[in-house]
Amino acid sequence: MDSGMLDLLPGFRRRFLVTPLPGRVTAAVEDDYHSMAVILHHDGARITDVESIMERVPWTTCPGAPAVLQATFTGVALANVAARGEKKANCTHLHDLAVLAAAHADDEAPTRYEILACDPVEEDLAVAEIRRDGMPLLQWAHRRHVMVAPAEMAGQSLMKLRPWIDALDQPEREAARLLQWGTILANGRLIPMERQSTATRVPPNCFTFQPENAVKAQRVGRVVDFTAEPLVPLDHFDGAAYDRPRDAG
Repeated sequence: MDSGMLDLLPGFRRRFLVTPLPGRVTAAVEDDYHSMAVILHHDGARITDVESIMERVPWTTCPGAPAVLQATFTGVALANVAARGEKKANCTHLHDLAVLAAAHADDEAPTRYEILACDPVEEDLAVAEIRRDGMPLLQWAHRRHVMVAPAEMAGQSLMKLRPWIDALDQPEREAARLLQWGTILANGRLIPMERQSTATRVPPNCFTFQPENAVKAQRVGRVVDFTAEPLVPLDHFDGAAYDRPRDAG
């Protein structure tokens, strides 16, 4: 599908912004359900402190996750962040931001990723694309989570792309991982909110869905449809801080 046409279709929108500075690197994300950022402070080799900003979250329990992230990564070498593990004990989105930030800690300029995943069209075809700094990198299509394109992925499950992704060269591997997760999250647009609002029904694959947290988690937070509203993900984040709450418009 032509990228310009994809821009016009309703669907899920997600943006990452990674901003490296001397001694710190910030990674932020915003999509329909989340708006948050992670700041890794480092000495050039090792993480000395971890800060999290949770500007918009879907569950009442989410604010407890930053303490777990700080414990997970403080003192860890930047080169070892991706291998540190413990993702399910953390907020998966904060964990992904920490991994992304560490990978770009030595960069000289910011990096912006944009994910566009259209709602299914004819014959349940859904197309998703990721762009880096405005340039398309990868585009793929699936029907009900079975890959259709590109040809080398056809027939594979969207949920089980790790071997294919791991065989890619960087930076395509990083982009493919982000696109896979964004494409999966886009499915939330098709599920009625009442079916997404009981945490105990979800497998324990992140901080909120751990049994001790799931029993007290309540669904909260504004859901933003960026294709229906005149808003752009992270248009209120300057690379270091949010200049206004999203609910302020």
